[in-house]
Amino acid sequence: MESVVSELEGTLLKNPDPFSYFMLVAFEASGLIRFALLLIVWPIVCLLDLLGMGDVGLKIMIFVSVVGVPESEIETVARAVLPKFYMDDIDLEAWKVFSCYDKRVVVTRIPRVMVERFAKEHLRADEVIGSELQVNRFGFATGLVKDDIALISDRVKAYFKDEQPTVGLGRKTSTASEFLFICQEQHHPPFVTNQKDDHHHLIRPLPVIFHDGRLVKRPTPSMALLILLWLPLGIILATIRITVGLILPMRFHPYISQVFGGAIVVKGNPPPPPSGSNSGVLFVCTHRTLMDPIILSVVLGRKIPAVTYSISRFSEIISPIPTVRLTRMRHVDAEKIKRKLDEGDLVVCPEGTTCREPFLLRFSALFAELTNRIVPVAMNYRVGFFHATTARGWKGLDPIFFFMNPRPVYEVTFLNQLPIEATCSSGKSAHDVANYVQRILAATLGFQCTNFTRKDKYRVLAGNDGTVSSTSCVGHLKKVVNKAFKPFIH
Repeated sequence: MESVVSELEGTLLKNPDPFSYFMLVAFEASGLIRFALLLIVWPIVCLLDLLGMGDVGLKIMIFVSVVGVPESEIETVARAVLPKFYMDDIDLEAWKVFSCYDKRVVVTRIPRVMVERFAKEHLRADEVIGSELQVNRFGFATGLVKDDIALISDRVKAYFKDEQPTVGLGRKTSTASEFLFICQEQHHPPFVTNQKDDHHHLIRPLPVIFHDGRLVKRPTPSMALLILLWLPLGIILATIRITVGLILPMRFHPYISQVFGGAIVVKGNPPPPPSGSNSGVLFVCTHRTLMDPIILSVVLGRKIPAVTYSISRFSEIISPIPTVRLTRMRHVDAEKIKRKLDEGDLVVCPEGTTCREPFLLRFSALFAELTNRIVPVAMNYRVGFFHATTARGWKGLDPIFFFMNPRPVYEVTFLNQLPIEATCSSGKSAHDVANYVQRILAATLGFQCTNFTRKDKYRVLAGNDGTVSSTSCVGHLKKVVNKAFKPFIH
């Protein structure tokens, strides 16, 4: 069996500097103060690296970013946040070489807990060898590592025992690449795929569909400083935007949005408002953020009620449009939707939850059973600093984070109302109609359709099925605890 051992930083990942990943752990697992503190010690880390004491600098980064943090929280960030940033930095040429071998081992100077999930699930590695964090008996990281970082090569030897790895991939100047000397062949960046690689049945890295965390961009030192400087201004700007939006009539919102730096791009022709005996139109939208129904109402110039489920009471309070909270009991929800459609237009997001990546989750078929007046609407958005969705955090902050971005941009594309022959009236099943709407919306946005559901998302990111208690936060926490260890169901 042919084997490959590859360094992660600077080889499988283009960037050899792991600083931004520790910044992500500091921000997402602990908060803004630790994030700022790690940025303050960054010049010291750089100085130590210049003096040839890079391992000491690495230990300082590890200590500052995780000391006192629960191990479970570090694991959650490694599962839900880091894979997206690792994937964005993948060197595909190195991956092509790495993927050609039967036995794959990743070597990293980053603590193993921060890398293992990504390496095994997305890079299909068999083993990850890295430093091990010390954890006290209460489950909190001490900030120290169990073994000397420089001894990683000894652990590679111990893993392979008497076997000699076929190929080693790594940088010539890296202390973590000492394992190369025990390999039969040594390859260094940049990589050029050889003939063997070209004939190998190459499988691309498994894409990251679900990810969490508030930061949009990798927190390099310069970006982290920019985020810290922007935060006070962003909070003020978000407060003004939300306050003005609640006070002024809906028809003024597009102009106010431009004044305060936002933009709404509209494509297609929206249908006219309901009149006479006609029941309302059901707008079926892709779900990108909690702002989707609000932006749709702004574009149409009238308040369209939105079907909701797992949004916070705070979001409902500050919402400028009516909301219809569902129960997830099919017959009850069907009656609610029918009554609202009799009164006028209604917005529904059949994915049931948001997805940040260019994928659409499976559409619930309930909407197709209740009306034939279906108008698909493709929603998408762009932000610069902060994501406006969360699976692990407090959803009540989602609209605030959206408006904290310097220039949030929304794109709204109206598709034509479904013809009768494409609805259940022509004999099609509700699932066929829902799948058809999903496909045409995905084609409009250039996204891919998936069979993943909201439960899949929350089990990946938060360890629960995404059920939200409508009574209290305490009830929600109890449900999370009770369901945290349920097996992942595909």
